Order: sequence, then structure tokens, then C-alpha cells
Amino acid sequence: MLFYLSGNSRAISYGGCVSQLFFYHFLGCTECFLYTVMAYDRFVAICHPLRYTIIMSHRVCAILATGTLFFGCIHATFLTTLTFQLPFCGPREVGYYFCDILVMLKLACADTAGLEMVGFISVGLMPLSCFLLILTSYSCIVCSILQIRSAEGRRRAFSTCSAHLTAILLFYMPVVLIYLRPTPSPWLDATVQVLNNLVTPMLNPLIYSLRNKEVKLSLRNVLHHLGFLPEKF
Repeated sequence: MLFYLSGNSRAISYGGCVSQLFFYHFLGCTECFLYTVMAYDRFVAICHPLRYTIIMSHRVCAILATGTLFFGCIHATFLTTLTFQLPFCGPREVGYYFCDILVMLKLACADTAGLEMVGFISVGLMPLSCFLLILTSYSCIVCSILQIRSAEGRRRAFSTCSAHLTAILLFYMPVVLIYLRPTPSPWLDATVQVLNNLVTPMLNPLIYSLRNKEVKLSLRNVLHHLGFLPEKF
């Protein structure tokens, strides 16, 4: 996008288009799997705090991290192969700002109904499965938090999960709007994708860093200096 905005050619090679689609879904799938692993990590930290270092050992963390990359690569390879096995003999203009599955299927000069259904199931099933696992983890977490008697303990437990829950909502909402709607809308899809690819990554560091006390203190000092907060806040 930066290359295009700088006034250079808007053309993209066939290999570049394949790579773009692959890495987009590879990184997206990996992120989805990572959120699931993070939910499991929060589950162990809150529901089994005394056994946390044993259950989430360095070896287990390495296996989980490697597994997210491996399965993300497998899923992206399947979707990319499925998409680019079609013949593209029609117009060569991608009606989007990057190569994605739904856009490339429109350029194919063959029947894509079957592949659209397979892609819909594949793209929909993976996030849905991860979401159900995350929901299971947080159901156990909520039950465990409700058993904590002190209000301070419950507040700390919820604070541990707040950043992760916010990131999950920002990740899943665009996925549902783009890939799981029965009637796609190019204008809406492009708008949501721009927000998802530009705004969400910029918000993620802020979401996670606001749990850090030093960051919170620095932010308060800046807001005091700018006059947005009273001195006693």
C-alpha cells in the first residue's frame, strides 16, 4: 500500500499476488492460534496458579509457539493452493487493495461455487474452533474468579484477562464481517480490512502496554502536562 501511495506502479506480479495471499492468511491464522494459546495460558494462570510454572514450562511454550506457526502455514498453504489452481483468463484487475480469496475467485474463468463453499468452511471453521476453545477457557476462568472472595483478588484476575479479551474482539469482529456473511459487500469489506490491517495493529501495543504500571504513570504525566487530567487524578 505504501508503495502504491508513493506514486509507483499499481501492478503486482502473479507470484507477488500468490505470496500476498499466502502471508496474509498465514499470519492471520497464526495470530488466531496464538490468541487461543494465550487463553489457555490465562486459564492455567488463574485456575491453577501454583502449578503454572510446571504446566507452562519453557518446553511447553516452545511447542505451542512452534505449533501455531506450523498449523498457520498448513492452513494458508491449503487456501492458497485452492485459490490459485483456478484458471485466470478474464480481466486481470484486482478489485481490492490486496490479493484475497474472495477477490481472486471473481477473476477466475471457471465455476467457483464449490471452491467458495470449501473456502467458506475452511476460513469459518478455523476461527470458530479457536473461538470455542477460547470460550471454554474463559468459562472456566469466570467460574474460578467468582469463587475468589476478595474484591481486590477478583479485580486483579479480571485485569489479567482484559487486554487479551480486547485483542480478541478486535481480531474476530472483522473476520466475521468479511468472511462469514452470506452476501459480501466489496465496499464494506474494503473498509473493514483497512481498519483491521492498519488500526488494529497500532492499537495492540497500546492495549497490552497499558497493563504496565510504568506506562500508565508516564501516560498520566503526559496527560497532566497537556492539561487533560487534574492534578489530583
